[in-house]
Amino acid sequence: MSIDLLDIGTLRGIGTALVLLSFVCVTLWAYSGKRRSAFDQAALLPFADEPKPAVARSKTP
Repeated sequence: MSIDLLDIGTLRGIGTALVLLSFVCVTLWAYSGKRRSAFDQAALLPFADEPKPAVARSKTP
C-alpha cells in the first residue's frame, strides 16, 4: 500500500493553512499603527460629497 502525499485531505489542509495565514497577515496589516491615518481619512469619505444645506428663504408678503 503506497501513501499518496497529495491526497484531497492534504490539499484541503494546505489550502486552509494558506487562508488562515492570509487572514492573519491582512489583520496585522489593517491594525498596524502606520495605517491609522489612512484609515481615518477613508472613514470620512462618505461625508465628503454631502451637499451644503440650502439657505432658508424669507417669506415675502
